[in-house]
Amino acid sequence: MASANPFFAAGEFLPANFLQIYAVLMFLAVVAGTLYDLWHKRSARFFAAQQQRARARATRPLRSGERALLAAQTLLHEVAASGEFCAWQRRLSHLLMSWGFVLYLLATVALVFLHAGNPQPPLLWPLLWNLGAVMVLVGGLWFFFVLRVDVAREARPPWRLVRADLFIVTLLLSVACALLYEIATLTRHPGAIQATFIVYLFFTTLLFVTVPWSKFAHMFYKPAAALQRRVEQADGSSDLPRPAARE
Repeated sequence: MASANPFFAAGEFLPANFLQIYAVLMFLAVVAGTLYDLWHKRSARFFAAQQQRARARATRPLRSGERALLAAQTLLHEVAASGEFCAWQRRLSHLLMSWGFVLYLLATVALVFLHAGNPQPPLLWPLLWNLGAVMVLVGGLWFFFVLRVDVAREARPPWRLVRADLFIVTLLLSVACALLYEIATLTRHPGAIQATFIVYLFFTTLLFVTVPWSKFAHMFYKPAAALQRRVEQADGSSDLPRPAARE
């Protein structure tokens, strides 16, 4: 199950290059959705205005080396390690989802573009595809049913959904259907393979085309906001209170 190319079976009933074209379209949907989100919510204008105000308040200029160091710290702490979460449960859940999604996405690109016609690609890619999918499901289901604020703090039922849950729900459904489709390929039943792939494709499309209405774009906003916060603290322009000194 974890050694074969799961997309090879779909290629037997899909038009030539369908998966490659579909992947490019989904990438463009994310880019367009993020740009629309920036325009609609005026996030780009807000960040630009915030940077302008910060430069006016700055007490010392930062050298390019200092900015590069701040960017590296942001990449390692906020992006790679989810350091914005204080509770270890939420951090671990987020790390499983984020790194699982990265592994799953990279493996999907490799299997679709580099090994589309190969039923037995290098073992690394199917393993990463399955590992990433399982990590997403473990971290996502843990968050969705246990750690969500309205579930954990407000005793709301986990099946109560709001628009903020659109991203996590479509992500979990997409990944779960991907694994179901992979299981269907083992049966070699054409009807099961086609049915599960169509459902997988539906939820995957929903995941990527709903960027303006989900929290997908927050993956790009958070690092930018974290870097800006570090820059403001370093150049003296931050208007946030400093932590009290411990005696």
